Amino acid sequence: MLDALRKSAGSWFAKILIGLLVLSFAVWGIADIFTGFGRNVAAKVGSTEISSLTFDRAYRQELNRIGQQLGRPLSTTEGAQFGIPQQTLGRLIAEAAMNEEARQLNLGVSDKALARQIQSDPAFQGPTGGYDRNQLALILRNNGMSEDEYVIERRQLAERQQLAEAIVGRMAAPAAYVEALFDFQNQTRDVEFAVLNPEPLSDIAAPGEEALKTYFEDHKEQFRAPEYREVALLELSPQMLARPGDITDEDARAEYDRNKQDYFQPERRDIRQMTFQSKEDADAAAAKLAGGTTFDELMAERNLSNNDVDLGLMAKADLLDDTIADAAFNMEAGETSGVIDGRFAPVIINVPVIQPETTQPFDAVKADIKAMLAQYQAEQEVHDLLTEIEDARAGGALLQEVSDRFSLPLTTPPAFDQDAKGETGQAVDLPDVDGLIAGTFDSDVGIENDPLNIGRDGYLWYEVTKVIPSRDRTLDEVRDEVITAWKQQEAEKRLNAHADELLKELQNGTSLQTIAQRDGLDVETESGLTRTTPQGAISSGALSQIFAGPDGLVTNVPTIDGNGRVLVKVTNVGQPAYFAESQDVRAIGQQLAQQLQDSLINQYVADIEDTAGVEVNSAVVSQVIGLGNT
Repeated sequence: MLDALRKSAGSWFAKILIGLLVLSFAVWGIADIFTGFGRNVAAKVGSTEISSLTFDRAYRQELNRIGQQLGRPLSTTEGAQFGIPQQTLGRLIAEAAMNEEARQLNLGVSDKALARQIQSDPAFQGPTGGYDRNQLALILRNNGMSEDEYVIERRQLAERQQLAEAIVGRMAAPAAYVEALFDFQNQTRDVEFAVLNPEPLSDIAAPGEEALKTYFEDHKEQFRAPEYREVALLELSPQMLARPGDITDEDARAEYDRNKQDYFQPERRDIRQMTFQSKEDADAAAAKLAGGTTFDELMAERNLSNNDVDLGLMAKADLLDDTIADAAFNMEAGETSGVIDGRFAPVIINVPVIQPETTQPFDAVKADIKAMLAQYQAEQEVHDLLTEIEDARAGGALLQEVSDRFSLPLTTPPAFDQDAKGETGQAVDLPDVDGLIAGTFDSDVGIENDPLNIGRDGYLWYEVTKVIPSRDRTLDEVRDEVITAWKQQEAEKRLNAHADELLKELQNGTSLQTIAQRDGLDVETESGLTRTTPQGAISSGALSQIFAGPDGLVTNVPTIDGNGRVLVKVTNVGQPAYFAESQDVRAIGQQLAQQLQDSLINQYVADIEDTAGVEVNSAVVSQVIGLGNT
């Protein structure tokens, strides 16, 4: 929260000081010194000290901020594993360096100006606008800071802003620099290219035994057998326990009678509605219908399709306009109405089809009702059995014992690896349950695991029964795979060699069309390529090579899938139009100016740290982050 207050309090200089000065500290480093400190000092720059309280507060605020992003709180020791203490202390040291320099230069801000800054801070405005002292007190109390401490912090921030503005205030990027970057980002290339594909593996002869052995020894890790695990699985779900055959016809009939409306379908009609802008237009159309014009012919005259007029198959309750509903459901099939004064406009309707009301007979839905009732009963049984099974597991019962006691099937699929593949390389049929594979490989033989959820009401228990360690396979076990891998490597070598030969021809002046015609290749083109936008067969990795030279450049790049090669010739270099006042150019100028300002501030702070000296009390830092004295 304090960082947020600082950001809202100052201009963009505050953002530089709070966020970017840490970079200079990271490059410079911290001296690990154990003497010359007070017991409550975490670090100091020259004679400017950073108290252990300041470091602790800043560190915990950073932990809270990152914890909110992760969706869970972070402990101080977890934060240390992420490197958060170094980042926090680096920022505080950078600020202390600026404070030290401001003190040396006798910079300051008047009490009146400081009060005006605090009172105008948006964070301290009341509900009706204007400065609210109670709001200030509330925010400071939530951040564990007294008002005097906050005033000192704001005064130091104001002094740092003065110093930063004196160094980089209103610094702009050179126009030539902006134009060069704009050209770099927006320059385009047109290319012609031909794709070379590797020859089929079937056309490549298998290697000799010695060559195969050598390749296998050089790539043995590639063919290593992964770790496999065997598990026992016990599933408890309503689908397993449901017994529709136990539901009697009488129970099903009672359920049918209680919910008979669910099986009733009211009368529905297919309604076509033609809407008119005025009553006069509607009357004219009705006169045509009365004279023998059909509804479809009237639609054609008004350039209307069926999609324009068809409301679909609707029950009377589905229609929003009661007047239209009453008229539609008093008509015969195929009849066309006269003008109806609808709620929103005059209309004429046509009813091509009428579906009478229906009620599904009991015998037609009996099986579905029994399945539904059985499912409901099974859900209740699952909840009852869950408690009993968990009690048995807590008492030390293995899954086999649970299976025997509760008559639940215990399954033992073949051993599988972390890709759910068996020792033969085939996929192992496992329950589609999130966390099963990960949980299996996080567990071990003899460890009790929490059940996993199956859908809304199901559970799956699993036990690791055997661990098959990873091992090196022999050549005989993977001979076919090794031969295929060798052939793929050989095909790649041949393709690259062929592509290099063709590239030399291009470089010596042979046209791509000549090469393509001779070798049976297709010449394609792409236009308007940019440095950052892959297009067609041109991958993002190929763009850097295509933009590495002038018009006429020829190169040889991989295909997008990496299996082939692409011979490319640049046929045109497009230079973007440069307008200094355009939005894009101004955005680049602001970006470059910010980078220059950041760089200069970082160098300035690094020089202060080097001149004044930085000392860190490792004992206090370790204590704050929960590592004890080291």
